[in-house]
Amino acid sequence: MAFYSRAHICHCLSRLATLRIHSAVTISGNRRNTGHQFVDGVLSLAQGLLDLGVRSGDVVAISALNSDRYLEWFLAVAFVGGVAAPLNYRWSFEEARFAMEMVKPVMLITDSSCSYWYPKLQNDHLPSLRWHVFMDSPSEFNSKESALTTETLKKPALKSLSFNYAWAPEGAVLICFTSGTTGRPKGVTISHSALIIQSLAKIAIVGCGEDDVYLHTAPLCHIGGLSSALTMLMVGGCHIFIPKFDAKLALEAIKQHHVTSLITVPAIMADLVSIIRMKMTWKVTESVKKILNGGGGLSNGLIEDAIKFFPRAKILSAYGMTETCSSLTFMTLYDPTCASSRQALQEFVEIKSNSFHLPEGVCVGKPAPHVELKICFDSSDHVGRILTRGPHIMLRYWDQIPSRPSDSPDEGWLDTGDIGSIDDYGNIWLIGRTNNRIKSGGENVYPEEVETVLSQHPGVTGSVVVGHPDVRLTQMIVACIRIKDNWQWADNSPVHPTEKKELVLSSETLRHHCREKNLTGIRGTHHIILPMDY
Repeated sequence: MAFYSRAHICHCLSRLATLRIHSAVTISGNRRNTGHQFVDGVLSLAQGLLDLGVRSGDVVAISALNSDRYLEWFLAVAFVGGVAAPLNYRWSFEEARFAMEMVKPVMLITDSSCSYWYPKLQNDHLPSLRWHVFMDSPSEFNSKESALTTETLKKPALKSLSFNYAWAPEGAVLICFTSGTTGRPKGVTISHSALIIQSLAKIAIVGCGEDDVYLHTAPLCHIGGLSSALTMLMVGGCHIFIPKFDAKLALEAIKQHHVTSLITVPAIMADLVSIIRMKMTWKVTESVKKILNGGGGLSNGLIEDAIKFFPRAKILSAYGMTETCSSLTFMTLYDPTCASSRQALQEFVEIKSNSFHLPEGVCVGKPAPHVELKICFDSSDHVGRILTRGPHIMLRYWDQIPSRPSDSPDEGWLDTGDIGSIDDYGNIWLIGRTNNRIKSGGENVYPEEVETVLSQHPGVTGSVVVGHPDVRLTQMIVACIRIKDNWQWADNSPVHPTEKKELVLSSETLRHHCREKNLTGIRGTHHIILPMDY
């Protein structure tokens, strides 16, 4: 017996089928679907999966560019009680094979972006794989008339199917792979509840609504892109798809469809700003009302540019991870209702620049309403490991056996792997990663802390800090920086900090800057500053 009071991401179908019955819900190239058409597509695809033999708990892998059909597949798999496992289309076949061997999918859905996989798929059999479906038309490597496609798989949905969705064991619905920064990618198992809770947080804090026109800038194989997509499905907004992010295509879509909402990472924002500045066409962005940035903090310069070129947008930043179903904390970087004039705008930028970039770390805002956070102190210092618990936490890594309850005081808490602190106002401050610490002259140095200080220099747009082996210090701190276009590097002829007329940077000027920001002692005297050639 099904318990329909349990969380299920297909709850959104009822809203789309009624509130948006005649309104556009997805626009992908030349395809335009109303709420009725989109829901009918999901139900028809779900019926086709049932007729084929896909059952509750089966894993279905998807590797494709962003499109309306990707969303259809995600919801249809969830509808029949399956578990979707998005694969990164940028992966080599060997990387994809490793992921599929881990999760053992019964079905693989691909589009033309993965055409180079097809010969190897035919010659390198995966025991679990029973069906290979082409999202659009069959590849040139397999043009048989019997090949399964999205359209050939769809079957008219029976009336009894209407919204009678199923659940996988544990309430799992998604296996989202980590980036693999600590080794091979891990399969993070995420529940219906976690996705819905995350969506509600974005609705409450970002302000997403049914009138939003949302541009997909992040790939749907990443938790940020997928969780934001589900948020828009829940409120009934309109989805605009471009296959993958391209600054020119994104700005054209913003202009053509009057986009009101999008998400960014620093690289996406930098590309948008670069194109806008080059073409001087930022008036096309006046429809944008909400921008949520994740995947790393925006530099002061990018924040100022974003405010200038998206003048009507509320700009927020989020901190999170795949294991927590995306965002843990949110912070408003700019709200246009707080700056009605140019003078107020400038004051706002200066206040923000000084308040959330400080030597002791980077402020990432306050936790979402459903998120519990605490600091686990390893010493007497006020800084420690950031732990979190709540309904947003992953069920487990896919290939791990569910853990048994224990008497540990940290039972139920997930270690984020980040180091930080919580101030008296409930703001979270990030210092660095547990496994990123540099040991230099007996001191622990967090590279993110040094990067934060370097980014505050007006001539720096980006930096990477690493530890280099050193006989005397154990590790020497090396900072590679990216300077602004109108600045010059002159390490052989350092410019004194008081000389303001020339836009010149050197190792000495940046060391002086670090000392001014209280990066003193070991951390201030042993930096090697090198410019990055882009």
